[in-house]
Amino acid sequence: MDRIMTFALAELDAGLIDDTFKGLPIAAAPVQLGEIGRLGWNLLKGDLPFPVAVLKTSAIDHNSRWMDRFRKEQGVELCPHGKTTMSPHLFQRQLADGAWGITVATTQQLRIARRYGVNRVIMANQLVDPQGIRYVLAEMKRDPGFEFYCLVDSPASVQRLAEIAKTAGVGRPLRLLLEGGIAGGRTGCRTIEQAAAVAKAVVAAQPHVILRGVEGFEGIIDGTTPEERAAKVRAFVDFLGAIAKRGIAENWFGAGEIIATAGGSAEFDIVADAWRNGDFGAPVKVVLRSGCYLTHDSGLYENRFHDIRKRAIASSALTKDGPKAALEVWTLVQSIPEPGLAFVTMGKRDVSFDVSLPVPIAWSPAGASTAEPMQKGYSITKLNDQHGYLRGPADSPLKVGDRVGFGVSHPCTTFDRWQLIYLVDDAYNVTGAIRTFF
Repeated sequence: MDRIMTFALAELDAGLIDDTFKGLPIAAAPVQLGEIGRLGWNLLKGDLPFPVAVLKTSAIDHNSRWMDRFRKEQGVELCPHGKTTMSPHLFQRQLADGAWGITVATTQQLRIARRYGVNRVIMANQLVDPQGIRYVLAEMKRDPGFEFYCLVDSPASVQRLAEIAKTAGVGRPLRLLLEGGIAGGRTGCRTIEQAAAVAKAVVAAQPHVILRGVEGFEGIIDGTTPEERAAKVRAFVDFLGAIAKRGIAENWFGAGEIIATAGGSAEFDIVADAWRNGDFGAPVKVVLRSGCYLTHDSGLYENRFHDIRKRAIASSALTKDGPKAALEVWTLVQSIPEPGLAFVTMGKRDVSFDVSLPVPIAWSPAGASTAEPMQKGYSITKLNDQHGYLRGPADSPLKVGDRVGFGVSHPCTTFDRWQLIYLVDDAYNVTGAIRTFF
């Protein structure tokens, strides 16, 4: 790991966690982040307040090994999306485990990555704000080792970047990736001819900017069945490949290995399969950008992994033992006003609900020091800001004060609700904590 990152994380670990952080025990004195794992706290013994967010380290370890095996098996690189966690400690873990770089979506996310020593960054977005452009160029000038890529999809965006780069005097070009898109979707060129026009604008603006590859995001593609969605994703990836092939044939790209990058957290296997042996006519580095693999989830990505297993692109050794959910939010039962309806101390301010509602996965009666799997028949049916509607059998054994743990669907929008998240072992002993920066 880079010395600068080591120093920056040590500084982060030395920072104080106090009562301005949701999740710190009420009776706890301010404590350094790096000391939390030495305090002997345990979630099930009542040492933490509720609700509280935790990450199971056994699942993170498993998921990290799993993705490392996948990328090596498929012959691709990984540049995980940092916006998933916005946690420098988890960035460190991903880079130490072999990630090629870290992906961001905004200048603010980039600044956090740079503050904590990340040296290779893909900004999987258009860089249009003049302040952001100047910041990137200043970082490139300050640090010759900083390797940055951003997206372009129009001659206008190329001209905007080139004009500011021309006055910055960096001494090296701003690296650009040509973004492909789909009709009715997000940003990106809709046709190869549009892509060619953008590429020609980049060539005309050299040496201030340079084209280094192609990019796209398949995660917005949907279908009525998993098979239909997979076919649409494959067609889109083939479209991006066609852009790359034309670019190679017409010398759009600057010197060095050409980058082809896509692959969110749901169909990354299709991207790897389509590109790893692609006949591009020149060496191409395939870079996946899955960010949610490290924590996985109990909803969206768990369901999508069933599709990955069925496609059997990865080996059976990988698909039979896929990623495990690491992120959990634990709550207390606070009211049972009628049979079959319990209210838990968790709402929209605490947990994801943008894709689907949280999933009850475990419970622990008040006073117990162990947890057991949640029985079938329970579900969250609605969330208010601070209340969760937990429906269950009329003869449910749940009582006021019991603890209920929930898995999430789409981890990104749970992470951004917690500045402090505890690391726990399988017995819910607190072994450490991480900060997030949203």
